[in-house]
Amino acid sequence: MKKIKNIMNRAGILTFILLLIFQSCSSSNDGSDEGAVNPAPSNLSVQVEVVGKTAATPEGDGSGKINLKITASNAVSYKVLIDNQLKEITSTDFTYTFTASGTKTYPIIVSAYNAAGQFISSSTSVNIFVARKILWQDEFDVDGTPDTSKWGYNTGTGDGWGNNELEYYTNRPENVIVSNGTLKIKAIKEEYMGSHYTSARMLTKGKFSFKYGRAEVRAKLPVGGGTWPAFWMLGDNIDTAGWPLCGEVDILESVGNNPNVNHSSLHSPGRSGNTPDTATTTVPNSATEFHVYAADWSAESIKFYVDDKLFYTYANSASTPFNQKFFLILNLAMGGNFGGTVDPNFTNATFEVDYVRVYN
Repeated sequence: MKKIKNIMNRAGILTFILLLIFQSCSSSNDGSDEGAVNPAPSNLSVQVEVVGKTAATPEGDGSGKINLKITASNAVSYKVLIDNQLKEITSTDFTYTFTASGTKTYPIIVSAYNAAGQFISSSTSVNIFVARKILWQDEFDVDGTPDTSKWGYNTGTGDGWGNNELEYYTNRPENVIVSNGTLKIKAIKEEYMGSHYTSARMLTKGKFSFKYGRAEVRAKLPVGGGTWPAFWMLGDNIDTAGWPLCGEVDILESVGNNPNVNHSSLHSPGRSGNTPDTATTTVPNSATEFHVYAADWSAESIKFYVDDKLFYTYANSASTPFNQKFFLILNLAMGGNFGGTVDPNFTNATFEVDYVRVYN
């Protein structure tokens, strides 16, 4: 009942907004002559066909496609409010494809207009299933340097990243390489450019970003006090808005000083640094076995999983930075505010990644 009530509330709000928009551009009818020339629209009917709908698949075939058949007397044009988008059409046939994966109910509001701008409206809804599809991926199945069409690098001393990290990030094969079907980011204890450790930080900035969907990594974590591997996202507007206004989503963070614990967190204005928007979950054998760390992101929520087990849900809203395009980052830091004290016996450690995938 709560779901139905929420849908109806949303439909009511959308109807109100739509009517205001439509009324602002409609023409008044001050005389009977105009009414005779342009009779008001009437008999509005909206039929919704879900593509692939059967008794076994009542929400469709997973394509997310629907067809609308609109009929009305005395109408010459139509406006359709669907999936928070306003479409203006003149045809009575309208096709739309939803892209957010999963099964959801969407309100639909249709208004029919005559030549004078008078209109009538009708609302309905559709329950539809959208199958998960790959938007972007790297399977790390070609030995050598990581794919430069997908990844770039942040390079330089660790204290330049605002966390008092100890490493110097490079793009050397000693620190980042693909071999035997996995990406290996290696932290090494060595004197390099004034730092005592080296490692790598890869990112898709300028090459790939997305808004809403599921991002996941299958990874095996490094061993050693002071290690700090991460898989995370930053807003595309970081160069202009800065941090934390751009928003940050940490999907995987773990530290060698507290092994087998995954942290998932969000950073935003007023909730950065020691953010309250965070949760942890135990991941047994995280350094000896591969696990899948993922975030499902929508306008309503960001849900965090390990091996498909949900452990944290963040309530998203229009007031957060998490409604724009974000890019991906993989890195292995040493020490710093979160990584903590480095084991004096540390020599090297490897963050091993089987794949990174992004779905709709």
